[in-house]
Amino acid sequence: MMKTIIKATGRYLPDRVVTNEDLTHWMDTSDEWIRQRTGIEERRWIPEEGGMGASDMGLNASKVALERAGWTPEDIDLIIFATLSPDLFFPGSGCLLQHKLGLKSTPALDIRQQCTGFLYGIEIADAYIRSGLAKRVLLVGAEVHSTGLDISNEGRDVAVIFGDGAGAVCLEAMETDEPVGVLASSLHAQGQYAEALMVELPASRLNPRIDVEGIEAGRHYPKMDGSRIFKLAVKRLPEITITALKKAGLSVDDIDLIIPHQANLRINQFYQKALDLPDEKMFNNIQRYGNTTAGTIPICLDEVLEQGILKKNATVVFSGLGAGVTWGAVIYRFPS
Repeated sequence: MMKTIIKATGRYLPDRVVTNEDLTHWMDTSDEWIRQRTGIEERRWIPEEGGMGASDMGLNASKVALERAGWTPEDIDLIIFATLSPDLFFPGSGCLLQHKLGLKSTPALDIRQQCTGFLYGIEIADAYIRSGLAKRVLLVGAEVHSTGLDISNEGRDVAVIFGDGAGAVCLEAMETDEPVGVLASSLHAQGQYAEALMVELPASRLNPRIDVEGIEAGRHYPKMDGSRIFKLAVKRLPEITITALKKAGLSVDDIDLIIPHQANLRINQFYQKALDLPDEKMFNNIQRYGNTTAGTIPICLDEVLEQGILKKNATVVFSGLGAGVTWGAVIYRFPS
């Protein structure tokens, strides 16, 4: 049976470190206020002068993953690029990455699932691999949030949360009857809550798509109903984890590690408590990077593998909830 295996990973974080103390120079906030509400201590942002897009960070992360996998760019059958902050309004960043990798006609697919981009991406890659349409897939999650934040008192509730970064994963087909690789996944969406976390402008439903009045009103900045998102996340993350585990024929006791989306440390702590898991079974790095949306899970995964946290045949849960709203979980077991 054909299984989808994680061959290698890579990550890229910009050099510019922005601490909570740095933010106090631009808005009325404090290190204590940010830590208490989000758990974040610092985040990475691209250079202040700009010039770095999602595809540039994705390229850096991809080069690391490709080298570790022993792949050349020509080995890639499909590129899946998850981002809510593309370099351009269109075309997608996947095509830009394909060109920067020196490829001529390799297909590239962009997905806009925001915080669950990696989850949707890994299920898509798994479907391609299981069906025989692809043997090697490059999955990238990359975000440049810093250039789109309202760094003022009005926008501080959102601005303090987000960081820039990218993660890349090389996914490969393996013929085996062993219960390894992607074991199960469960994905959901509920557009009823679309306005709980969104950027309204530019919008194709408006003519013009963006105007001076819209900019002056700040409608091109992200808006979030933090209370709504928090309540949805702490309810649905444990639920979706149990659902995905049941599909895989497993229970909570079989989990070696959960690598959740890094939206808010408090959310992940409630999630951990709901499943009654010890600290060593929940991985978080939001303290250092903030919320990098589609980049959070692959960045975490790369750090987990680099630190040697997982044993052979470890069973891992990837999970998250975000704008859309979308939520989901993927159960993965590493080969021996």
